[in-house]
Amino acid sequence: MPHSRIAVTGSTGLIGAALVRSLRTDGHEVVRLVRHPARSGDEVEWDPKRSYVDVSGLVGCDAVVHLAGAGVGDHRWTEAYKREIRDSRVLGTAAIAEAVASLDTPPKVLLAGSAIGFYGDTGDRAVDESAPPGDGFLPSVCVEWEEATAAAQEAGVRTAHARTGLVVAREGGAWGRLFPLFRAGLGGRLGDGRQYWSFIALHDHIAALRHILDTPGLSGPVNLTGPDPVTNSEVTAAMGRVLRRPTLFTAPAPALRIALGEFAGDVLGSQRVLPGRLLDTGFSFAFPGIDGAIRAALR
Repeated sequence: MPHSRIAVTGSTGLIGAALVRSLRTDGHEVVRLVRHPARSGDEVEWDPKRSYVDVSGLVGCDAVVHLAGAGVGDHRWTEAYKREIRDSRVLGTAAIAEAVASLDTPPKVLLAGSAIGFYGDTGDRAVDESAPPGDGFLPSVCVEWEEATAAAQEAGVRTAHARTGLVVAREGGAWGRLFPLFRAGLGGRLGDGRQYWSFIALHDHIAALRHILDTPGLSGPVNLTGPDPVTNSEVTAAMGRVLRRPTLFTAPAPALRIALGEFAGDVLGSQRVLPGRLLDTGFSFAFPGIDGAIRAALR
């Protein structure tokens, strides 16, 4: 895209902050949707729980990137927190989509967050964007999450769903919790280690978001995962190699279920997800392998 005005929700999160830095470095004007009254010219107030967006702040935007949502692994999955996970995604996305649709001149593209949780547990079976949703809580949330963009699609806005995998980054997310453990020599396999982890380097994730924004024909679901998913055992071995630490510990499945509750099913589940649409549209990964992705995170 030429120098553009782009609105971003979730700009303080791991991915949102990195995306804002990338866009601004290339000369784009970024406005950040924040959950308090705007305090500067680059802020736009919104409140997903009240379905409120200060639509005037979106005027003139060429694109809207919606990444906000409660962390899936931040708390134990009580019924109340499961509602928070769902509502923060579905209600927030609907509010953004309706705000976009209400503009006299809507943006060219709405890039909305989603997750590979859409597919559920795929075992050893590799899946791409053509696969149906899986069963369980996270797949049902992802289905509603993506359907919540309907208002923007009906208004003729190109709408893409970034189905994110496990982002390899030192600053946050699942990997942000792994690095300190492995550095201390306390890292190890989770369960039997045979479950597939569909990872993507943070650098490649941001580049993939930019690729979606820049590719006019790209809409619908897009898997943001690396081209070569690996098992948890392979991740464990790679962390040990790169960090030069032993990986002798194992977290047994029963202990994880006690510690994590229902969320343990997703930690121990297997998702072998391929980035079919990225590859079909010419995207090139800088760090396709797990060792390279880990080293990139450390840099």
